[in-house]
Amino acid sequence: MTIRATVLADLRSVAALAMCVGLSACGDTGSSRAAAGTVAPKADLAEAQANSVAVSPLPGTEDASPSTQISFLGKPGTKVADVSVVGSHSGTHTGKLKVYSTGTGASFVPNEAFQAGEQVAVHALVGLGSGTPEQPVTTIFTIVHQASVSQAGFPNNPGDSRAVQHYASAPTLTPSTVTVTTHAQPGAAPGDLFLAPYQGKGTPGPMITEQDGTLLWFHPLPSGEVATNFEVQQYEGKPVLTWWQGRVLEVGFGQGEDVIYDSSYKPLAHVRAGNGYKADLHEIRLTQQGTAWIDSFDPIDMNLSSMHGSSKGVLTDSVVQEIDVKTGLVMWEWHALGHIPLHDSYNAVPATSFPWDYIHVNSVDPGPSNDVLLSARNSWALYDVDIRTGAFNWQLGGRHSSFKLGPGAKTYWQHDAEWQPGGLISVFDNGSTPPKEKQSRGVLLKPNFAAKTVALAKAFVNPTKTLLAAAQGNTLGLPEGKWLMGYGNLPNFTEYDSAGRVLLDGTLGLGVQDFRTYLSPWSGQPSTPPVIVAKRSGAGVEVQTSWNGATTVVSWQLFAGASPSSLTPLTTVPRSGFQTTATVATSAPYVESRALDANGNVLGASAPSRVR
Repeated sequence: MTIRATVLADLRSVAALAMCVGLSACGDTGSSRAAAGTVAPKADLAEAQANSVAVSPLPGTEDASPSTQISFLGKPGTKVADVSVVGSHSGTHTGKLKVYSTGTGASFVPNEAFQAGEQVAVHALVGLGSGTPEQPVTTIFTIVHQASVSQAGFPNNPGDSRAVQHYASAPTLTPSTVTVTTHAQPGAAPGDLFLAPYQGKGTPGPMITEQDGTLLWFHPLPSGEVATNFEVQQYEGKPVLTWWQGRVLEVGFGQGEDVIYDSSYKPLAHVRAGNGYKADLHEIRLTQQGTAWIDSFDPIDMNLSSMHGSSKGVLTDSVVQEIDVKTGLVMWEWHALGHIPLHDSYNAVPATSFPWDYIHVNSVDPGPSNDVLLSARNSWALYDVDIRTGAFNWQLGGRHSSFKLGPGAKTYWQHDAEWQPGGLISVFDNGSTPPKEKQSRGVLLKPNFAAKTVALAKAFVNPTKTLLAAAQGNTLGLPEGKWLMGYGNLPNFTEYDSAGRVLLDGTLGLGVQDFRTYLSPWSGQPSTPPVIVAKRSGAGVEVQTSWNGATTVVSWQLFAGASPSSLTPLTTVPRSGFQTTATVATSAPYVESRALDANGNVLGASAPSRVR
């Protein structure tokens, strides 16, 4: 009864503020209340909890989902008890307390959803490890009126039908072509290219190629779905493949899920956004603790008249979550709205009913000091967020930069901000749209926190092509000071050495896009067998064989016989590209192929195939 009374007192004490926290009652969250980058109750409550536990939705959150859970994230050994949740309209909520697999806290999952427009007060007792006394923690947040938006998919660029790969042995694999215009130079970083082409004529999906563009693996997606952020990461101490897949909506964001595949190309886990959201296409970043950082976009009803928009407008907020991969629980959640003022956006409010994408968070990178680095395309700024409080440690760029920016350090419509060794930050500076620069750049920024300045440590631009990417793109740090740049909505990718010399340059098909491009060593052993097709060719047989995803095949041993059970070896031929073609002298009606590694070991065998 004491805890419940405290919660009700909290609600009464913020009653006046609640009139303005509700979005339906407040038209301008870009007012002085938001201009400081926070809301009134958040500062008081967060200060008391700064050294204990992060509670999500964070204190003062203006647009929590009706389906939200209450997350309590602390250090290992954190225990949560006596959770009380009271909605100003819906009353007391019952639910289940579910612990994180990491041992760092728990989520209270209500049995029933909250009501749009109400304020919710939460009180709990949290212990931070054996022998430590329990501490009271609280949060107060508002439930938003979520908006319905068009589910129409983003229109497809027609592309070029000639820029599509085709294989007789694998007819379902029809990705974009990969053309290497500058082949890997001496000193180029080892590894394979990880691409996720979409748009154009080819089938969308995650794709691995060798550095000369030779296909290694392709995973075609169902019609209407695309993939982004395809790369190698670590999960449970092993290399895995991760990517986002889903639908890209015409209103400007993705709705889907993130997936984790093992080295045999089998799914290990699906990472879904929590609290009623769907994962957006911009980020899937795994941690050593078995968690995943992802983002979501949430369209909400809002009065935008103060921004010269409609009084019945729709604003698309950016939401960042840390997900416990094993349990699917939301461990932490942050909303741009209430932290970044509306007036900080460089993206004009639409004159139509189209949702206003006011901030567009497009990368998430957890830092070393219980912080997370965010890039927001539409404010031209990077933000370092304190995970305990949700407040900014600092802002780099934009209208309210914490730093004075040196020559060349300013970015426009940027993507992919990542921490680099030595406290440097890499960014893909789009410089467009509308154009603010002549070329998109990869930049390395050097913050000086004592002097509050940021210098441009390095910049990369393609010396032979003018590449101005309107959207997407990334800058990937490689060993020995090398860098790989993917140009997003342009089909190009380029590797540079530390001096900016081009080590590798290539392109996907006309009009094809690839949100980010990666380069990494990879070893794959498919769980499916090789395939072979054969047809008569004069007195012999032409065979075509391939094995989607196999990375260690160096040759193929070919067999033939009168029946599937009576095959004998004919010859061994070297692997030649994704699909190896050879003509063998035989009149036998059945053939088979066996993949061999460099030592002659059999890696896998196709099923016997009847000659056509």
